[in-house]
Amino acid sequence: MAITIDVPQGKAALEEFIHFHDRVYSQHTAHWAAPLDLQLPILTGDSPFARDRRIRPLLARENGEIVARAAAVVDQRYIRHWNEPLGHIVMFEALPEAREATRALMDAACTWLAQQGSEAARTGMGMLDFPYLIDAYDILPPSLLRHNPPYYHVLIKQAGFEAEQGFVDYKIRVTPALIERWQRALDAARHVGYRIVPVKQIERARRNREFTATWNETFRAHWGWSPFVEDEIGMFFDAFVDGGIQDTSVLAYDGEDPVGMLFVNPDDPHHAVLAPGRVLDPAEKLNVLGIGVRERARGRGLNYAMAAYAFLELVRRGATYVSYTLVLDDNWPSRRTGEGLGAYLCANYLAYRRNFRR
Repeated sequence: MAITIDVPQGKAALEEFIHFHDRVYSQHTAHWAAPLDLQLPILTGDSPFARDRRIRPLLARENGEIVARAAAVVDQRYIRHWNEPLGHIVMFEALPEAREATRALMDAACTWLAQQGSEAARTGMGMLDFPYLIDAYDILPPSLLRHNPPYYHVLIKQAGFEAEQGFVDYKIRVTPALIERWQRALDAARHVGYRIVPVKQIERARRNREFTATWNETFRAHWGWSPFVEDEIGMFFDAFVDGGIQDTSVLAYDGEDPVGMLFVNPDDPHHAVLAPGRVLDPAEKLNVLGIGVRERARGRGLNYAMAAYAFLELVRRGATYVSYTLVLDDNWPSRRTGEGLGAYLCANYLAYRRNFRR
């Protein structure tokens, strides 16, 4: 068994790197296709997500066949924000028999990161990478979340990583009582003077500037966070406009000051790849959600009001389930918000870390 580690170069090789995802996930009866249009510009350096980041894609081959892949990332935004020389390993995917190849792949990624000055590597959080699912493997999650097979945890731990941070995922079954609760929350926020404005009603440059600044401020102490730049936010709002993202994402204002933001992207289930006979359950037709409130506006119900606005819009579009999406295990204020909105815990996730020095 000959294991080699390659650095793919050129459009065709990078597309092969991205489409390996589809080979791994073909074992699922339902999965999201590899996001070629999103990931290829990142790997070529042409996306705003590549700004201030050095990215090194790696392929592990056994006897010439790809069996695992990953990209090592030096994220200067993260390093500046946290003052921590931590590298990231993203886009990891592997076949079940690739234990030795995964170790060689992760060793190569960590060696490169160490050469760039990193003292540890994290996988499962960073640059559009999300944590690893540890249960609910047969249910299609929102499209930005990982839907990895169960064996990934063995591969990652055998490659020298340790569990670092847990996450929980929440969803909500829509009921008449919850619709009334959400409307009351929205009315209460409006009554005390807050304006909840969908981003489609905000001039583009102002929208991108205020949304990015509000998100970065409200998430500045969030574990693992790397600040956004305006072009990234603008790209999301432009790329998913046909799906309704500009109707369900909002900024909340106190006068003319933005004090809260809500990012909600309704997934299009038609983009899911289904095995013959597989039909998506209504509970699998979900949205992606990110929410933040500036400190001076916290504790006043604004978080409930913004989420309520989006949920009511999703219900108007026919949703019978909505998602509150990922929350850190220990972020109890956000977990209580989700539960107050009617959410229940539906899945658990982990991020991992490998320290280079002991």
